[in-house]
Amino acid sequence: MERNYTTQMDAAKRGILTPEIKTVAEKENMSPEELMELVAKGVVAIPANKNHKTLSPEGIGQGLRTKINVNLGISRDAADMDLELEKVRTAINMKAEAIMDLSNYGKTHEMRKKILEISTAMLGTVPVYDTIGYCEKKLKDITKDDFLRVVRQHAEDGVDFMTIHAGINRATAQKVKDNRRRMNIVSRGGALLFAWMEMTGNENPFYEYYDEVLDIFREYDVTISLGDACRPGCIDDATDPAQISELIVLGELTRRAWKKDVQVMVEGPGHMALNEIAANMIAEKRICSGAPFYVLGPLVTDVAPGYDHITSAIGGAVAAANGADFLCYVTPAEHLRLPDLDDMREGIIASKIAAHAADIAKGVKGAREWDNKMSDARREIDWDKMFELALDPEKPKAYRASSVPREENTCTMCGEQCAVKNMNKILGGEDIGI
Repeated sequence: MERNYTTQMDAAKRGILTPEIKTVAEKENMSPEELMELVAKGVVAIPANKNHKTLSPEGIGQGLRTKINVNLGISRDAADMDLELEKVRTAINMKAEAIMDLSNYGKTHEMRKKILEISTAMLGTVPVYDTIGYCEKKLKDITKDDFLRVVRQHAEDGVDFMTIHAGINRATAQKVKDNRRRMNIVSRGGALLFAWMEMTGNENPFYEYYDEVLDIFREYDVTISLGDACRPGCIDDATDPAQISELIVLGELTRRAWKKDVQVMVEGPGHMALNEIAANMIAEKRICSGAPFYVLGPLVTDVAPGYDHITSAIGGAVAAANGADFLCYVTPAEHLRLPDLDDMREGIIASKIAAHAADIAKGVKGAREWDNKMSDARREIDWDKMFELALDPEKPKAYRASSVPREENTCTMCGEQCAVKNMNKILGGEDIGI
């Protein structure tokens, strides 16, 4: 069927019910009309490139379930494409809603195409990572046209959302130089563009030619994910002048994108003390006019390498409970190496726990009901039902099988003193037998 609209936002503004809006409304237990209004306002995005034929669309934003993203991709030191594609399949099986291909070495185009052939999850990329290899040039020799050519290639391939670091213009970069940080810039894309501006003396091409970027995104219905080049890389750098200066620019860029019917997400902080998170979420929503907020963590302490899936889940739960809409997973391998499959599974589960905990706090439809069903199964000591309802059924099954009690309706922790079993008996008029 031929489309008579350009983007999901364009359709929503004109009252056209797209297949994607209809699907997301069903998933979120809301009316298509209610969702259409949120998409038209920009407070919900449905990343859905018209060329991504295997996509099962998801919505990100106000009133919807908090979604999670899984990062993967090949690099010079870890170029096993088959392993990364296995991660894609695992992420989809574990119900991650999004995948970001951060490949920056070798056959990135082939990797991207293979993911799009099999992925029902939305796919994101960071084109600036790909530009150096794609153009086969030194960074300082890359031109504005080179950057835009890679953006167009990703859009043509079918990428649903792209991180574009347009907020780190020359004025923001000067804030970084004038207000030195403990960790400087830790965003890979942000550091590359900062270096490019310093070496060439030019303005960030994604900022200077932002309208041309938006025209590409509008043509293919790509959602722009406005990258946080100045996100803090340690808790001591959080909420500093560079971060806030960039956020103000991102708010302006958000409204410019909406004028062209391009959907927007805004990316947020990486490391941040627990007591600063809520205020940062409120500031982003205010400055960026309610655009969906996509955060990495935040990681709430810097001293737990090997356990950063936990530090990020703590921060992610607080962030999402206070307005963040989309959590980028963090694995135990963060800061140390490319994650393997086990790391990835741990990261996905930690992130999904954070997302669901926040959904309960936000009153998202159906969130608390899931927990209530689990509580009913526990009261009834229905092990099969508990496993069925578990976020990760395999792990509780394995724990249960590893330590078998004498009585089926207990576990090896409490045995005959099981409070649940004994309360069921005593309230039913039976002797508990102890």
